[in-house]
Amino acid sequence: MKNNDFTSDAILPKLIRFMLPVLFAMFLQATYGAVDLLVVGKFCTNADVSGVSTGSQIVMTLTNLLVSFSMGITVAVGQKIGEKRPDEAAGMIGTGLCVFAILGALFTVIGVLGARPLAALMQAPKEAFDVTVGYIRICSSGFLVIVAYNLLGSIFRGLGDSRTPLIAVGIACVCNVLGDLLFVAVLKLGASGAALATVLAQMISVLISLLIIRKTPMPFAFHRSHIRLDRKNAAALFRIGSPIALQDFLVGASFLVVLAIVNSLGVVASAGVGVAEKVCAFIMLVPAAFMQSMSAFVAQNYGAGLIDRAKQALKVGVAVSFAFGVLMFALTFFRGDLLAGIFSNDSAAVMNAWDYLKAYAIDCLLTCFLFCFIGYFNGIQKTTFVMVQGVCGAFLIRIPVAFLMQHYGNGSLFLIGLATPCSTIVQILMCFIVYARANRTQRS
Repeated sequence: MKNNDFTSDAILPKLIRFMLPVLFAMFLQATYGAVDLLVVGKFCTNADVSGVSTGSQIVMTLTNLLVSFSMGITVAVGQKIGEKRPDEAAGMIGTGLCVFAILGALFTVIGVLGARPLAALMQAPKEAFDVTVGYIRICSSGFLVIVAYNLLGSIFRGLGDSRTPLIAVGIACVCNVLGDLLFVAVLKLGASGAALATVLAQMISVLISLLIIRKTPMPFAFHRSHIRLDRKNAAALFRIGSPIALQDFLVGASFLVVLAIVNSLGVVASAGVGVAEKVCAFIMLVPAAFMQSMSAFVAQNYGAGLIDRAKQALKVGVAVSFAFGVLMFALTFFRGDLLAGIFSNDSAAVMNAWDYLKAYAIDCLLTCFLFCFIGYFNGIQKTTFVMVQGVCGAFLIRIPVAFLMQHYGNGSLFLIGLATPCSTIVQILMCFIVYARANRTQRS
């Protein structure tokens, strides 16, 4: 408990010590997802690459909905720890397990039965349509495993433990690499093999993680009696998690709209953007890690009434992640072809990916502000505002700009990609306004 207490001692060392395992876990998670496209890109056709790209975006959007909703557990448990009431955290976790089991079963049905309509909605290229449908169905059949895999990480981050999720992701990553090589490179199952490897890897990771957890000391006693749908705990989870989940879902949906626009340009453009999205998962790692870490760090300090310390943590997170953002901008904007070439042997797909990545390079300079703000507002339970700013950026800026660039940009993926930094700028302005108003209210 002492090592996981964020309410005392210097902020930067504690925040960095907590953030680094989160960063490594997210790196492995990005590697986990990238390996699918990497192996498929090396051993299969552009149709398979497009199928994995479109299918994984759909599955990721549904998965992120559940993962972002689980932020309710991270924040609620973190606040209970900050308030020195760990026993109440046990009941919160038990209720969360019940809620997510139900949601996992529901999403399995949606993904398996709705695979074909979802692929059609995304305007999956004709050559890659059946491949996309198969990928979605196989991944969706393992949604209960995917939910368990991500839920375990959210619970332990709420407890201030970022190392156990790192172990879980490491196990999954190794298993996924081996599975991809077996099912795609050896057995030649294409995109379906990549999907199968993903589900099996996460299943193995969950089983091994549960064995590790049984031997890990907890800050409270957790019994089977805690696993029940407590109305009060469920209400708290939905109150905190629902706005975050809705925001992430709608933002994810906006990116799906952008991908659908790109898919209409053909299979090569679709494959190029698919490659670019995998690269983006790496270049955005540091600000994304600070966003997750900030939520848990701020939640404990907010629960302990240390508002000024929470604000200082926000400033520290922005400063550190901005330094990395400058490096990622230079690498991605000027040598994005090298990064894209890791995932594809097709020169046309690589050049399309680099064109799209130049827009994301600009976003690297902006997300250090936005992601840290989102983590801060999640930690102080202003999740409704997080939802509002995300929805405004997605539907008032990102989608309209993407449509505009599609019609007047002569098919330029760079111009279509500019929809993302444009929306980020608007969201940052909204965050600054709310933050400044909250400061004035606190002073008065």
